[in-house]
Amino acid sequence: MEDYIRNIPDFPKKGVEFKDITPLLLNPEAREICLNLFLSYLKGHSVDKVVSIESRRFFFGILLAHKLEAGFIPIRKKGKLPFETLEETYNLEYGTGILEIHRDAINKGDKVLIHDDVLATGGTALSACRLVERMGGEIVQVNFLLEIENLRGAEKLLDYPVLSLMKF
Repeated sequence: MEDYIRNIPDFPKKGVEFKDITPLLLNPEAREICLNLFLSYLKGHSVDKVVSIESRRFFFGILLAHKLEAGFIPIRKKGKLPFETLEETYNLEYGTGILEIHRDAINKGDKVLIHDDVLATGGTALSACRLVERMGGEIVQVNFLLEIENLRGAEKLLDYPVLSLMKF
């Protein structure tokens, strides 16, 4: 699967090597392998909702929600959701931002899978976890298509079950 990840140097800013998942998305076989791997690691777990963070994360998030027969919840950047929201500030390897979720998206006790595409510094995923927990959701797993190990983002997520299909 690693063959389907393209490295883009100096994107979105100088010194950052962007991991482009577009080649993987273009290949139905590779996409199906990833989806099935994610699902295999969830065997025996009940999932009520799948949460994904804007926007590349939506690709696998909606597929997982469909296969798991679970609701799909988008977490978006501040100002993108039309209803009442909760927000959480997060840090990235190249900046900061604010994530929002609709206030009525998660019920107390909902079993929640958080899907992200890349585990880098862990700030975005940690913010998603905090939003889910503030709403009373129980995090079943936080999964990633790939992890950039030298950025040590997994260290921020030690309180959660984490799965990364590929590590760089």
